[in-house]
Amino acid sequence: MTQKAKLALYWAASCGGCEIAVLGINEKILKVDEAFEIVFWPCVMDGKVRDVEKLADGEIDVCLFNGGIRTSEQEYMAKLLRKKSKVLVAFGSCAHEGCIPGLANLSNRKEIFQVAYHDTPSTINPDRIEPQTETETPNGTLHLPVFYDTLKTLDQTVPVDYYLPGCPPEAERIWDAITAILEQQLPAPGSVIGAKSTVCDTCDRKRTEKKIKKFYRTWEIIPDPEICLLEQGIVCAGVATRAGCGTLCPSVNSPCIGCYGPTDGVEDFGAMLLSALASVIDSDDPKEIQRIIEDGIPDPAGTFYRFGLAGGLLRRSHFQPNGQQEKEAMGSTVPEV
Repeated sequence: MTQKAKLALYWAASCGGCEIAVLGINEKILKVDEAFEIVFWPCVMDGKVRDVEKLADGEIDVCLFNGGIRTSEQEYMAKLLRKKSKVLVAFGSCAHEGCIPGLANLSNRKEIFQVAYHDTPSTINPDRIEPQTETETPNGTLHLPVFYDTLKTLDQTVPVDYYLPGCPPEAERIWDAITAILEQQLPAPGSVIGAKSTVCDTCDRKRTEKKIKKFYRTWEIIPDPEICLLEQGIVCAGVATRAGCGTLCPSVNSPCIGCYGPTDGVEDFGAMLLSALASVIDSDDPKEIQRIIEDGIPDPAGTFYRFGLAGGLLRRSHFQPNGQQEKEAMGSTVPEV
């Protein structure tokens, strides 16, 4: 009997949608079971970190790692799974670009805790208690991971072999990646597994010359189902977004929001999208241009960096201490792997 390859899946700073997406391949999950022995998947099966630590270096053939790195525990697991895995895949937008959790980089740890534990209308916390990395109790010391000021992408923490984008990756793209792994048809290390074209390239909507006098929010207009959404004044990120989703959003009259990230060669998705939109505004008057943008795009950060802030050139709102200083300031360090 041929020995199965070993597969691990891990969930860091993300919503969990990538875990569900894996099951979206439906009955093909049985083929995964035929080919792989799943040695670690905390969302689905009981497994201990110490079991992973006992594995030989490189014993895991493939690890699908979803989520960004927000805490010391997640950093430790990223380094551990990198050491134990032959192939490490940044699975989904959070691991790839930071995604929605990365928008918290517009704030720092103190500001996040202020909102989460004090300012929300549903929070009752008269003693102003916040999570601590160490808490003494009659039965011993309780420990929590260090919550970092800055969320990092997976490849800002450890070397990554491949990227599978999407929020979450579509089932067809997941199966494409699994097939490529099984058939040893993977692209060059460091590549994004998937299409190289843009959502616009695969969209069936009719396109002519774009001249925008006004940007509309999605609730302000019922768009023509046949015409390019951007030409109708709706901010559609398809012009800057990698294909692979099947143009699901534009096909139901909803604009692309950019969850598959930038195409090859683009360092900063937000800058690419901003440049594309600037080129279609029909005005030479700076004040008029400013009015069009302010009226139609009230949340520039959420529009241009909804998925890619942590992975882009900006990364966060202002300078923060480097990782080691941050850990020491919190009274903890990540154990060596």
